[in-house]
Amino acid sequence: MPKSVIIPPGTAAPIAPFVPGTLADGVVYVSGTLPFDKENNVVHIGDAAAQTRHVLETIKNVIETAGGTLEDVTFNSIFLTDWRDYAAINQVYADYFAGDKPARFCIQCGLVKPDALVEIASVAHIGQREA
Repeated sequence: MPKSVIIPPGTAAPIAPFVPGTLADGVVYVSGTLPFDKENNVVHIGDAAAQTRHVLETIKNVIETAGGTLEDVTFNSIFLTDWRDYAAINQVYADYFAGDKPARFCIQCGLVKPDALVEIASVAHIGQREA
């Protein structure tokens, strides 16, 4: 099965050996996305809602680069560092997924940078469009 690497224009070099997204057989797999700026520094320190918005905009950019939209998202994996941020994350999340919601899970864990409060990975089924 052929695959295409999805790297939106202006994307920073990753801090580990991965790409922002991969398109294979009409499915976009978006890597775990943290609230990083172009230099891989955490943005909006201490603000879970703003970090979630930043992460979802980054995910949206990857999916759109592949030819899809957030409406194509079928599954999200959400990682947060503190359950006290759950409501703030959900409030922003609901803005991005206003209609039928994707399936998802959410777990509390440590993230690769201590100031990051949320990380999200996504799967989107966009059909047989070309990246």
